[in-house]
Amino acid sequence: MAPRKTHSGKALGPPPGPAASRGARALAAAGAEPADDAAPHGAALDRYDIAILRELQHDARLTNAELASRIGLSAAPTWRRVRWLEEQGYITGYRAELDRRRIGLGVLAFVRVDAERNNAAATRALEDAIRALPEVVACHYISGAGTFELQVMATDLDAYSRFSMDVLFKLPNVKDLHTSFSLGEVKAGGALPLGHLASR
Repeated sequence: MAPRKTHSGKALGPPPGPAASRGARALAAAGAEPADDAAPHGAALDRYDIAILRELQHDARLTNAELASRIGLSAAPTWRRVRWLEEQGYITGYRAELDRRRIGLGVLAFVRVDAERNNAAATRALEDAIRALPEVVACHYISGAGTFELQVMATDLDAYSRFSMDVLFKLPNVKDLHTSFSLGEVKAGGALPLGHLASR
């Protein structure tokens, strides 16, 4: 069965199967509904929502049936909860994690970019230019006078040197660059912590 797609075109697991649908119809015919189906979703996250976020962060390829089994709900309410989490912006997308070394990106550089001018127009122009660079995989505007922190991927040191001279130094409003290189990854691509949600 082809993976189903949400309203936003994102692929998820298949919809609830015939057995789940027959079960829901039987409950409805008897005048009862599954507890999770009986009420609309409230504004706050509950333990099932948190469990869904935790499971999908670790494996976004789970089918709806597998996800339902892991969180302890039936397929239909699980599917509706995933849709709700997407619609409310808790889940913003799904993607594959790649091993950068296997695809030839042997250098990870941390680059501090100092801006020439610290005003709204100049900062916006620099931000727009940085967003357009695929080699920059992350960028944060950090405390300091017009300072950005970039994570840059390159195949090797020579490639990074060319990129810094030919591209980064020529970005609008750049005054100076300060580069450090990763010597080894202790932890990368980690899931977001959710423990603070469970304690609410």
